[in-house]
Amino acid sequence: MTVESPSAIALSHGRLIPVTVHFDDLDALGMLHNARYPLLVERAWTELWQEHGVRFDGDWANAGDACNVVKELLISYEAPVTKPGGYGVHLWLDRLGNTGLTYGFRFCSADGSVTYATGTRVLVRLDAGTLRPAPWSEAFRAVGRTLLRSAD
Repeated sequence: MTVESPSAIALSHGRLIPVTVHFDDLDALGMLHNARYPLLVERAWTELWQEHGVRFDGDWANAGDACNVVKELLISYEAPVTKPGGYGVHLWLDRLGNTGLTYGFRFCSADGSVTYATGTRVLVRLDAGTLRPAPWSEAFRAVGRTLLRSAD
C-alpha cells in the first residue's frame, strides 16, 4: 500500500474532493470495481468545475467549456479499496493548453494520506457546432492556472 504525507503530496497542489464508495460499487471479491475509479474521479472533476460555474445543462450550444471530450485515460491501481465509505479524489492540472489539458488524479483516503490509484486524463475542448477543438475560455483558464502543479 502506498502511503504519502497529505501535507507534502495531497495538499501541496490541486484540490481534494470528497467522494463516497457505496456497497454496490464493490465487486464479487469485496473490492472497489476497477471501472468505478474513473467514474468517481469524473464525479469529483465535475463537482470541482461546477463550483466555478462550468456545467452541462443539456444544451451543447451553450455548454461552453463543459463541451469537452476525453482523449486519453491512464490509471494505475496501487492498493485495493475494500469497504464502502468516504474517500477523496485529489485533482490537479499537469498541463493547460489552448484547446486541451491534462489533469492528474489520486484516488485516496478522505484525508489524502493513503493512495489507492493514480492516473492522468487528457481532455479536449470542442466547438459544439463543428465538434473540432476550440480554445478554453479565459475564465476557465484562470481557474485552471490555480490547479497547475508546479514543475518542482
